Amino acid sequence: MRVGIDLGGTKIELVALDERGCERFRRRVPTPQGDYPATLQAITDLVSEAEAHVGMSATVGIGTPGSASPRSGRMRNANSTCLNGQPLQQDLEALLGRPIRMANDANCLAMSEAADGAGAGAEVVFAVILGTGVGGGIVVRGGLLNGVNGVAGEWGHNPLPLPTADELPLPACYCGRSGCIETWLSGPGMAADHARRHGDTLGAAAIVAAANHDPDCDATLRRYEQRLARALAGVINLLDPDVIVLGGGLSRIERLYTNVPALWAPFVFSDCIATRLVPARHGDASGVRGAAWLWPA
Repeated sequence: MRVGIDLGGTKIELVALDERGCERFRRRVPTPQGDYPATLQAITDLVSEAEAHVGMSATVGIGTPGSASPRSGRMRNANSTCLNGQPLQQDLEALLGRPIRMANDANCLAMSEAADGAGAGAEVVFAVILGTGVGGGIVVRGGLLNGVNGVAGEWGHNPLPLPTADELPLPACYCGRSGCIETWLSGPGMAADHARRHGDTLGAAAIVAAANHDPDCDATLRRYEQRLARALAGVINLLDPDVIVLGGGLSRIERLYTNVPALWAPFVFSDCIATRLVPARHGDASGVRGAAWLWPA
């Protein structure tokens, strides 16, 4: 039995897969905001509940925001900032009494979708999480690309390319920089842009739901699409992926898959663009499935 856990900014999700990869148990709980000890407890409680349900012990893989430093083993670069500087893997191994495997949440999405999802059979897959934060993962010929510094695919903390005059001054990011892709393309980033431009304090889900009848919300979504096109064009110029897979809550915006490819051509250094933009085949379950698959059958 393999347990996968997706440790998100707003929710923690667990799935238990049997030896055939079939789902035997699933549970989702809110993430304790800003509370590291409570986050550890929530994860251990979920594992205990899953093992009691299936009647056996399990391997545990965890997809996290940010990543563990290769030098110290402590977490860094997580938009759930209470994790940063913490020995997350060591603490969970002590609480669970077993070794665990851990990877960036976008890497887990990439592994899942490249294996049997929307990127199956592709040579190069770039997977994007558009949610509370923004991350990326890269799979090349079936293998996850981690990089010597452990930051391969950390697309969300590159600057948004070619900022326009009305995007200045650049918004500050929790990482200490300004104008990061995450500050524009995350759910909170969309909401902040809408508030700056239109004065309404709406969440991203409300903006998307109202876009078909509210001109201000439609304008916010059009700005979002244009920025996503610019940002993904930089990925295409660097990696030239066969497919870009979108996951996370904002990946459910259907119009992105038509509008964004229609906008990225002026920023791509090629006379033709065969890269496909597609939603994750496994939807919200893809990241948590990828975490479970950190342990082989």
